[in-house]
This record gives sequence, structure tokens and C-alpha cells, in this order.
Amino acid sequence: MKTTYDVAILGCGEAGIFAGYELSRLHPELKIVCLEQGRDIYSRSCPIVAGKVKECIQCGVCDTMCGFGGAGAFSDGKFNFTTAFGGWLTDFMPEQEVMALIDYVDSINVAHGATEEVYSTETPQAKALRRKALEHDLHLLSARCKHLGTENNLRILQNIYEGLKEKMEFRFLTQVTSIGTFGEGYRLTLEKGETVECRWLIAGPGRSGAEWFANQCKALDINLINNQVDVGVRVELPATVFEHITDVVYESKLVYRTKQYGDQVRTFCMNPYGHVVAENVGGINTVNGHSYADPALRSENTNFALLVSNRFTQPFNEPYRYGKHIASLSNMLAGGVLVQRFGDLVKGVRTNEHRLNKSFTKPTLTAAVPGDLSLALPKRQLDDIIEMIYALDTIAPGTANYDTLLYGAEVKFYSSRLELSGELETRRPGFFAIGDGAGVTRGLAQAGASGVKVARAIAQRL
Repeated sequence: MKTTYDVAILGCGEAGIFAGYELSRLHPELKIVCLEQGRDIYSRSCPIVAGKVKECIQCGVCDTMCGFGGAGAFSDGKFNFTTAFGGWLTDFMPEQEVMALIDYVDSINVAHGATEEVYSTETPQAKALRRKALEHDLHLLSARCKHLGTENNLRILQNIYEGLKEKMEFRFLTQVTSIGTFGEGYRLTLEKGETVECRWLIAGPGRSGAEWFANQCKALDINLINNQVDVGVRVELPATVFEHITDVVYESKLVYRTKQYGDQVRTFCMNPYGHVVAENVGGINTVNGHSYADPALRSENTNFALLVSNRFTQPFNEPYRYGKHIASLSNMLAGGVLVQRFGDLVKGVRTNEHRLNKSFTKPTLTAAVPGDLSLALPKRQLDDIIEMIYALDTIAPGTANYDTLLYGAEVKFYSSRLELSGELETRRPGFFAIGDGAGVTRGLAQAGASGVKVARAIAQRL
């Protein structure tokens, strides 16, 4: 069976959603289909979050990573107004244009229920924090930030879906097995042999489809640029330790260069009063964090990632496999996510159930298994993380407490980046790549912006 469309969108994450939104707004006459391996926004339900199981059961399609809204649907909804982090769109277009696109995406979210409250790093309190951090060689990045909240993020996506489902076709639980060409367009082969043909193809495969997408691009003779992989841990400690920082800037992006190796370590995805959660990336259990806007759903802890950036040079060109291998070691040791007290790590002893039960900091991810991170993470990255924790302790005393919890491994995969034009078009005419899965963004704001950019590029040609 064959069906033909004007535009096919691969992936229903933030980038794909906003590409579809903008295209259907500018050209409502277009026949658009969005192909998504996961479920619609109402049907996504992780068994762990639902309380049915205590650890990942390797679902065929991970509801945490796949479906309408992508991996961002179950995030705590941090929306950062900046080009300093969250993607590399300024490699393709001027910063002013990127910021205008981000503001436009935000306006759509607000129209569908997002908050208008913004945290700023330009207040007197934030500037004082930046000065204090600099005294200890820590660099607080500047960015306005909105906290949508995990529960509000889902509601916003539901509202957007309700507005879109009558304007374009969504095919959920639909696996695309290969991308091919025909004439001036593209032919997509689906899992059961059906084909979808289109004149314009927008690929937003997200993190879960990044490895598959890279292989498809190689088969189409589209060049890939080696991207980085970030390896680290998720830190959990009493919320009061970072309260003086998170109350002012909420999402504090702190960057540090280690004295021992000269490596860059950064905080990422800070969740005040949040919860540590497990997620499945291509069959590998990694760790992440959530934070709710509703005070009734909050915990007494704050969690954030500490990530060491690794960028590789020739001849090595498989950073994705490297990151998955490190994560798989912690899976092998713990059967899932591993947790260790900071004091035990420094002392060189394994955290066990008895030691964890004595901890003053109680883990919010109860399914995590006590163990020894030094058996899973490379020594260099572990040394960097330990040095960073002591550096953070200078501006947030208590970070280096014995009972601070470290979960591992947290791995952020930066998909191999394609060689793209300023309109995010591949060397194949009419074939565009957007979002995290294309290696050009890393976060809600720039992912949505990339989708809008491509939609407008197609609309201008029409």
C-alpha cells in the first residue's frame, strides 16, 4: 500500500511538532503526515512512573522517550531563552534570528497554557551569585528561563495536539524502517511494508532515533560531523543546599574547568524540590530528573546532572557507542541505575543497602541499586566530577557532604550532526533535519525553533 503527501515529518518531538504547527498555519492546504514510533500524548505511560514496576522492564517502545512531545514531554519543562546553550543553531543563522524564533515558540506555548513567569540572570541577586561563583572559578551562564513544570508541560502539549490533529495526519506506533528517494521526493518504508511518499521530508528523530537516523543518512551519502558525548552522574542533595541559588535563577548553569585535566564540567537540568527518574535510551537505562510546579508534588531534595564533555577526533568516530558502553557498565553492575554516597566514593568503599539506609539524604529514585560508581565510570571523568563537587561546595556549602547521592550513569548523547545549509537542509534537496536527533539542538527552546525555521523555508519555496 502506498500513500502520498506533500510533507512527511519523522518524529513527533518538540521539533517535529513546531514544524507541523507552522507549516499547517502558513499553508493549511498542504497534506502533511507525522510518523511517530511512540503513542499519542494521552496514551504515554511509563510503568515505573505509574507505580506498576520498580525498575525498567525494557518496553518495546519507551513511553518516556517516544510519542507526541518526545523525550521533553516528561521533562520538567525548562525553556531557556538563550543561544549560549541548548543547541548550535547559531552555526546556521544569526543569533538575532535564533532568539526571534525562540520567542515565537514561547508565544505559542503561552497561547496553549504556559506560564509567563520568567527567571532572569540579570537581577541584582543573580549578578551577586555570578560574582560569588567567579571568585571560585565557577562560571554562571546568563539566560532567562521559564519553568513550565512536568505536569503543566503535559497539559500544554495536550492543548497543542488538540489544535493540530484536525490540520494534519498523525500516525502513532508507526516505525519507519528506511528512507529512500524517488524522483524529486522521498519514499519511506514502514515496518509492515507500506510506503509513504512525499515531496518534502523533515526529519526530527529525537534522541531515541538518532542512531538509526545516522545510519540512514550514511546510506543516502549525507555527510555526518562527529559530535560530542557527555558522561557524568546525577547529584541529589537536600534542597536547602542550593535554595539560595535556585530561588534566584532556578536553572543555574555552572561551568568549571578542572585543574587536574583541564576538562570542562557543567551542571545541567537542575530540578529544585524534584525527583530523580530512570529513562531508557536504546535499551540502556540512564538517569534523569523531573520537577513539578505544584508544591504538593515536590520532594525535599534538589537534583542536577554533572556532565563531563568529551569531543573525539579522528580516527574515532563513534561517540554514541562510547556513551552507551559506559552506561551499560552501570546497568551490568546494578541491573539498572546505580547510586552511591559521595563520601563512600571518595573513601573508596562501595555503598550498600546498610550504608544507604543510614544516609540523611533519602533517594527519590527508590529503584536505584547501591553500588560503586568507580567500577563503571572512567577514572578521568570521575576525578573531574569529584573536583567539581568540591568547587560547588564553595558557593553551595553542603554539596560535598558525605550523604550527597550520586546516580549513574547519566549520559547525554549528541547525535552525529549532518552537514546542513543555513535553512537546515541536507545535500538532498527538500530533505531537512531538525531537533536533537539531527545534532543541531539540545533542549525545548532551540528544538522548537529549528522546526519553525524549516517550516518557513518550505513555505517560502511554495
